[in-house]
Amino acid sequence: QVQLVESGGGLVQPGGSLKLSCVASGSGFNIYRWGWYRQAPGKQRELVALITSGGGTNYADSVKGRFTISRDNAKNAVYLGMNSLKPEDTAVYYCNRGRLTTNAPGDVWGQGTQVTVSS
Repeated sequence: QVQLVESGGGLVQPGGSLKLSCVASGSGFNIYRWGWYRQAPGKQRELVALITSGGGTNYADSVKGRFTISRDNAKNAVYLGMNSLKPEDTAVYYCNRGRLTTNAPGDVWGQGTQVTVSS
């Protein structure tokens, strides 16, 4: 059974940076799309960024130019670099193992890591 372990969240001031990490157990990491989602209080979970098996990326409009998703297949890891953070980026961030050929979320989720942007 695949398990995802996230880390890197925390409290940061507006304009600051954080890098989230997600490490997956098991095999087959490299064939899947991987995504980062977030959920703020009272809001639905939303896609933040997605990376395909070939390294192609998609971003939510709200984070384009500020966030960068990357993957390291040798380490079974996916990362989310976040720069120029804003208070509206405050949310619980979740790593997701996506599908093979579509951008829909898959069934495997991490436990979530809290990101709080506040002065």
